[in-house]
Amino acid sequence: MSQITTHVLDTSIGKPAMGITIHLEGKSSNGWNQMAQGITNADGRIGDLLEKGKFLPHGTYRMIFETASYFTAQNKKGFYPSVTIEFNLSEDAHYHIPLLLNPFGYSTYRGS
Repeated sequence: MSQITTHVLDTSIGKPAMGITIHLEGKSSNGWNQMAQGITNADGRIGDLLEKGKFLPHGTYRMIFETASYFTAQNKKGFYPSVTIEFNLSEDAHYHIPLLLNPFGYSTYRGS
């Protein structure tokens, strides 16, 4: 069972990205099921994406970051209307899924 967190930084301005809606989905034999949703705060984080004490079983998950409305609010034209990061939870550990974002690119890694 694992805990999961995320953090979004806008590398074009060197600051956290506030106001991005993020969907957490889990893969099952029937397809993808939404498990949680939240909006990033002023620090680019969602403090309660999962309920306190809730952990995810091993499996395949994805986070969908709705970036179009964020860039519109910043008066910027972004190339990617959303970013989907798919990942596997295979250990009983904390997983941090950060997104480094700019209007024309993004990167991610397994954080701590």
